Amino acid sequence: MVVALKKSDLYSALWASCDQLRGGMDASQYKDYILTLLFMKYVSDKAKSDPDSLIEVPEGGSFDDMFAAKNDKEIGDRFNKIIGKLADANGLRNVIDQADFNDAEKLGNGKEMQDRLSKLVTIFKDLDFGGSRAEGDDLLGDAYEYLMRHFATESGKSKGQFYTPAEVSRVLAKVVGIGSSTRQDETVYDAACGSGSLLLKAAAEAPRGMTIYGQEKDNATWALAKMNMILHGNATAEIFKGDTITSPQLTSGKNLKTFDYVVMNPPFSIKSWNNGLEEEHGRFEYGMPPEKNGDYAFLLHALTSLRSEGKAAVILPHGVLFRGNAEGNIRRELLKRGFIKGVIGLPANLFYGTGIPACIVLLDKENAVSRTGVFMIDASRGFIKDGNKNRLRDQDIHKIVDTFNNQLSIDGYARMVPMSEIADPKNDFNLNIPRYIDSSEPEDIQDLSGHIHGGIPNRDIDALQTYWDALPSLKAALFETLREGYSTLKVDPSEVQEYALNRSGLEIIRADVESVVTDWFESHRDTLLGITAETKPNDLIRELGDDLLERFKGRPLLDEYDVYQQLMSYWNDTMHDDVYLIMTELGKDGSWASAAKPRPTIEDKDRKLTEDADLELGTGRAKKKFKMDLVPPALVVARYFADERSELDELQVAADDASRAVEEYVEEHAGEDGLLAEAMDDDKISKVLAAKRLREIKDDGDKDELAALNHLIKLYNNEAAAKKTAREAQSTLDEQTLKQYGVLTDGDVQELVLDEKWQSILRERVDGAVSNLTLALIHRVVELGERYGATWASLDSEVERLEARVSESLSAMGVGL
Repeated sequence: MVVALKKSDLYSALWASCDQLRGGMDASQYKDYILTLLFMKYVSDKAKSDPDSLIEVPEGGSFDDMFAAKNDKEIGDRFNKIIGKLADANGLRNVIDQADFNDAEKLGNGKEMQDRLSKLVTIFKDLDFGGSRAEGDDLLGDAYEYLMRHFATESGKSKGQFYTPAEVSRVLAKVVGIGSSTRQDETVYDAACGSGSLLLKAAAEAPRGMTIYGQEKDNATWALAKMNMILHGNATAEIFKGDTITSPQLTSGKNLKTFDYVVMNPPFSIKSWNNGLEEEHGRFEYGMPPEKNGDYAFLLHALTSLRSEGKAAVILPHGVLFRGNAEGNIRRELLKRGFIKGVIGLPANLFYGTGIPACIVLLDKENAVSRTGVFMIDASRGFIKDGNKNRLRDQDIHKIVDTFNNQLSIDGYARMVPMSEIADPKNDFNLNIPRYIDSSEPEDIQDLSGHIHGGIPNRDIDALQTYWDALPSLKAALFETLREGYSTLKVDPSEVQEYALNRSGLEIIRADVESVVTDWFESHRDTLLGITAETKPNDLIRELGDDLLERFKGRPLLDEYDVYQQLMSYWNDTMHDDVYLIMTELGKDGSWASAAKPRPTIEDKDRKLTEDADLELGTGRAKKKFKMDLVPPALVVARYFADERSELDELQVAADDASRAVEEYVEEHAGEDGLLAEAMDDDKISKVLAAKRLREIKDDGDKDELAALNHLIKLYNNEAAAKKTAREAQSTLDEQTLKQYGVLTDGDVQELVLDEKWQSILRERVDGAVSNLTLALIHRVVELGERYGATWASLDSEVERLEARVSESLSAMGVGL
C-alpha cells in the first residue's frame, strides 16, 4: 500500500523509522543508513517511471531486490551486495556504500539485525517516488529536508555541521543575486558544501537551475552531498573531496577557478585551517589570516573564487566584523576596495554546529571601485523558537531579502552606512552592526514626575503613534491634557477595552482588511482552480504570498510581513498538504472530488503511527474510522446538515443539563449527614450504588432517604436517556455526512476547499492579527493608566486614612498605641 498520509504525518513516520537504528549508534552515523535507503528507493522508483533516468538500476541492484531480502538470515550482506551493484553501474563506489548494513556492532547480531533491517526496508517500501519531480518542492525534497534537519538536531554541536538550515540557505540564495534571470549555465560554488543543501537552495532560485560546483573535506559528508545532488536532479554537479584551504580542487594551474556566485557556511573560527598549507593560490594578497582563526581564510577564498563581476554570500561569526590586528587589516583592505557590499546580522542559535549569532557577509566585485557604503541589516530579533533552536520565519526571510535587495532604510533595522562613517577614526573600519543600527527596544522608563504629580508622560502615548494613525478617534476618546508634557486617562482603565473594541473605528479597519483578503483571494481563484499534477507548489505560494504582501503595504495598523506570515503559517500547516493531495490525485487521472474521498485511518505499529479519526461509525471491533484530509466533516455538516447539527446541539445541551442535574443533586445530599450518605462508597455514588441501597432499606428505611434515592435514580435514568438520544443523533448525522462525501461533485469540493476552508481560515487568521494588535494596545494603555493613576500625595492620604482607622479600632478594643 502506498502511503496516503499528509506530509507532516508521513515525515513523522519516516523519522520514526530511525527508531529502528537508535541505540547502536548516534544520529551522525545512522543518518547514512537512512539516507542510503532513501536514495535506493528514489532511484529505483525513478528508473521505473522515467526511461531517461540518469541513474542506471542494474538487475539485482534495486530497492525491490533489497525488499526481497526481507527476513533473510544474511540480510545485511545481501543489502551491501545490492547497493554495491548499483554503485558499480554508476561509478558511485565510496558514495552510496558508506553505510555497512552488515555491521553487527551497530545493527546487532543474527535475529536482531534481521528484524531491524526487515522493519526498516518495509517502511521504505510504502513510499512512492515514481512521480517525484525532484524540483525542491516535491515529496522527496521536503522529506529530505525534514530528515536532514532532524539528523542535525540529534547530532549535536560537534557533528551537526553537515547541514545549513533551509531558511538560512534561502536567504543566502536570494540576497547573493540569484533569481529569475539567472541562466542555467551560470555557476554557483560552495567551498565547504557539507551535504550540499545550501548549493541546492541557491541553484533552485534560478528558473532552470545552475551549474553546481562544491568541495567538502569530510568523506562521509562528501558522499552525502553526492547522493543529495542525484536525489534532487543534479547528477552532473561536480562535488570534489578534500580540504578547501590547504588542497583546493577547483584550480587552473596555480590560480583558483572562478565562478559567478559563491555561497558558503564554513566551520566557524577553525584553528587548524593552515595545517599543511603550501600554495596560497593568490588568496591572501590582502593579508594573511591569523594562525589560530580561519574565518578570513574562507572569506578570502570566496573572494578569490569570484569572476570579475561575481558575488558571494558567506556565513561567518560576528567576530569577523570587529576583531582587530591581522583580521582588522584585511577588513580595511577589503572595504577600501569596495568588495564588501553588505552585512546581515542573524539571530543567535540558528545553526546546529554552534549557538553563537552569525552574520552574512556579502561580497560583490561588480562596481566595487565605485562602492561608497556598506548596506547593513540587523535581523537578530526576527525568529521563532523551535525546540532548542531558533528558526527564521517566512516573514523574517522575506523582510531580509526585500530590505537588502531594494536597499530599504528602516529605523532600527537597516540602513546604508557611508564609507566615510565606517572609515572615521572613531569606527576605524569596524563593521560591528550595533555601532550603526540601534535595534534595541526602547526602555520603559518610570517617570518620577508622573508618579509624584500624576499624569501619563506624553512620550509614552506618542510611542503608540502607529495605533493612533490607524485609530485617530481613540486617542482623543481616551486621553486629555493634564499639564505640559503629561496627559490623563479620561476613562477608568477597566473601560479601555470597551472603547478600543467598540468605539474606535476598529470595525472599519476590520472590514477593510476582510475586503483586501477577499479581493486578493478572488484574484487568484482561477489559479487555484487550475491546479494540476504539474503545478509547482513553491511557485504557487510565492505568487500568492508576494501579492498578499504587496496589497497590505502601507495599510494602517497591520505590518504587511505579519499578514504574510499568517498565509505562510497556514500554508505550512495545512494548505501545502491540501495542494499536494489534489496534485497527487489529479496525477492519477482523479479529480477534486476523488481527492476529498474519506479514507480509513492508518494504524501501523511498525511505523509507530496512529492517526486520529475525523469520523467514526459503529462501536467495538466493528468500529470504522475515517480520515478526511482535504474536506473536514465540519465543512460538509455546516453546508448540508445545518438543521441536523442544530438539533444535535440542542440534544447535547439537554444531555449536559441532565448530567448537571445529577451532579447538583448529589452535591446537595451527599454530605456526611446527607440523605445519600449511606449509599456512598469512597465518597462516590452511582446508579448501581443508589439501587443497592434502595433495595436494602425499601421495607423499613427512612422515607426521606427513600425519596432521595428514587429521585436520584430517576435523574440517572433521565441522563442515560438524554445521552442515548444524543448519541443516536450523532451516529445518524455521521452516517449522513459519510454518504454525502460520495455524492460531492468537483464543483462542490472546490467551493468547500476554496471558500469554506482556505479563504475563510485566512480571513480569520488575518483578523486575528488585528485583534492581537488591538489587545496589545489595550494592555499598554491600561498599564500606563494604572501606573500613573495614583500620585504619591494620594497614596500618602490613603495611608493616613488607613492608619486612622486602625487607631480607632484599637482604641475601641481598649488598646493604646
